[in-house]
Amino acid sequence: MRATIEQDERLSAVFAALADPTRRAILATLATGDASVAELAEPFAMSQPAVSKHLKVLEGAGLISRSRIATARYSHLEAAPLKEATEWMQRYTRFWNESFDRLDAALAEYMAAENEREEQ
Repeated sequence: MRATIEQDERLSAVFAALADPTRRAILATLATGDASVAELAEPFAMSQPAVSKHLKVLEGAGLISRSRIATARYSHLEAAPLKEATEWMQRYTRFWNESFDRLDAALAEYMAAENEREEQ
């Protein structure tokens, strides 16, 4: 099944957003609940405006939504795009399982040969 151009662009935006470790850490924090920019900036050695730039990337990828409560802006994890990315990656599970099975077989063959040499 071929993805539409829109789906491809959305998936590309998700993977681009996930490529940065700071953004992955922000998502991990948001997985425990909504947080303000100040709360999200706290564990990082960066300013709130720098964190806000990361939040804009995450929002553009559809990974978070943002709302305002009084003067604070809160971010909320939107997990649907992560599900879509996971489903895309799962297409390659068979490939990796077969690769690991071949590696297991090669290792077993090598160990058997080593044991045979040691017995001689």
